[in-house]
Amino acid sequence: MEGPYSARFPSSPTGEKSRRAPVFRGTAEDRPRLCRLAPQREVSDMAENHDEFDHQPVMLDEIVAAFDSVPAGWVIDATLGGAGHSAAILDAYPHLCVLGIDQDVDALVVARDRLARFGERARTVQARFDSFAALVRTELPDQPIVGALFDLGVSSPQFDRAERGFSYRFDAALDMRMDASQSLSAMTVVNEYDEKQLARVLRDFGDERFAGRIARSIIAARPVETTTQLAEITRDAIPAPARRTGGHPAKRTFQAIRIEVNNELAILPVAVEAAIESLSTGGRLVVLSYHSGEDRIVKKVMRDAESGGCMCPTNLPCVCGALSKVRLIRRGGTTPGAAECGVNPRAESARLRIAERS
Repeated sequence: MEGPYSARFPSSPTGEKSRRAPVFRGTAEDRPRLCRLAPQREVSDMAENHDEFDHQPVMLDEIVAAFDSVPAGWVIDATLGGAGHSAAILDAYPHLCVLGIDQDVDALVVARDRLARFGERARTVQARFDSFAALVRTELPDQPIVGALFDLGVSSPQFDRAERGFSYRFDAALDMRMDASQSLSAMTVVNEYDEKQLARVLRDFGDERFAGRIARSIIAARPVETTTQLAEITRDAIPAPARRTGGHPAKRTFQAIRIEVNNELAILPVAVEAAIESLSTGGRLVVLSYHSGEDRIVKKVMRDAESGGCMCPTNLPCVCGALSKVRLIRRGGTTPGAAECGVNPRAESARLRIAERS
């Protein structure tokens, strides 16, 4: 997800990679009851070739280890994708169940097939993750929520499928919708937004320092209908010296438009706050972000929950009665190790943050 000519997240030690044996809690009778719910509803029959949806989960060992202390109950994977993280969690911890959420029908079909071997311990639902609170009420009434996982951004298969219109590497119609049923697409943003709107999107969601130049070039070239056209316009709008380093010059533009199309940053704090409120004591919130905008939002929500909204001076005792909701695990988060980044370049810009419900 990293864009050109920008500083990446600063390096920090990677999280613990070892997996301790699961610590089972509750009685033997309690555990099966936690997972005995109504049969899974059907979703669309798509993605017949599952091999094409082959996503390599980022920081898999660290994410699995993050749930090693949680009690028996449900983990909600709010960005299910191909179910790589969820399957690993279910394999490692027999006392846990997973409800997977995704708005991408192709991903859900593949995920359901991969999770079928876990039976009633795994369920899926098509939804955006800002429906987190409502889904807890409707899908898991009276069930303990002991974990929430967010792996933000676009999965590798979405990038790698030309027809989805996410990537400048393929010539395809501009699209970038995670939910193909929604009306707003990249085609609309690129061809109907005015210069001020376009520049705002590129600057706010892509940290693009040439946002104004790119916006003017896009408007001058309209109609812009394909990913190749957009990539070439963006490249030509950026000064030659800046194009020589940092990867493809269109990275930030494509990232910014994708975020705008899917309303990603606006719905993120709503979902993360809902996850914290839903967690049982000892449950954990685990968030994997890929660019500074996402990480700033996640860090703020977690720190606000840690302080309980306390407004007292930091050098004085709290007198406002604020109560902490979470404990931060490894303040500042963790990043992937060099070995993982070497194998999976898309992990390079990732940052993992974990909070435990008080």
